[in-house]
Amino acid sequence: MRALIVEDDGKVAGALKVGLTAEGYEAVVSRTGEDGYFRATTEPFDVIVLDLGLPGRDGLEILSGLRSRGLTVPVLVLTARDTVEDRVSGLDHGADDYLVKPFAFAELLARLRSLLRRGRSEQSLRMVLTDLELDPIARVAQRAGITIDLTAREFDLLAYLLRYQGQVVSREMLARDVWKEPSRGTPLDNVIDVHVTRLRRKIDADAPQKLIHTLRGVGFTLKAGAS
Repeated sequence: MRALIVEDDGKVAGALKVGLTAEGYEAVVSRTGEDGYFRATTEPFDVIVLDLGLPGRDGLEILSGLRSRGLTVPVLVLTARDTVEDRVSGLDHGADDYLVKPFAFAELLARLRSLLRRGRSEQSLRMVLTDLELDPIARVAQRAGITIDLTAREFDLLAYLLRYQGQVVSREMLARDVWKEPSRGTPLDNVIDVHVTRLRRKIDADAPQKLIHTLRGVGFTLKAGAS
């Protein structure tokens, strides 16, 4: 599980990173609002822990920006602001949960587990982008109502791209999360590129709107419109 910690207090951010890493998370820290927003919109994360009082861009701006872009990653707001009005404002801007400082780390973990369970439940529903639909339970993919014949690996690759639609997915992420080979001695780049090419041929070849885009030297993204 990848967790983004957007927190400008170095001690708090460091403690969260150590604690979450010990719990099996891949924890990434951003110390400013601008960096946090950039990472949240360009890298795939399973959950975000977000402070509200940040330099550069505050937490409410980040929340609004993420939700306006259609990003549904669960966000736990972590803040010293504890009035009812502050809580309502955070939730109205798109927060999924709210934890007031000082807090017990065990409670933070419990809240993150709850958000992640909720996220997995939502992922069991159909995944959609324009006229592309994927049913992860039946393992059926369709474009414009026509069923697409995919191999098991192609289906998993498409599901991953759909899960993080609009975000850049690197080859390293695909090797880790789809191929489940993060420590492979020989890079999987060529294998991944071949599968993406085959998937693009099946998804985009006969469609006027292309959905799978390659960012040279960076990775891939699934989105409507030009890359």
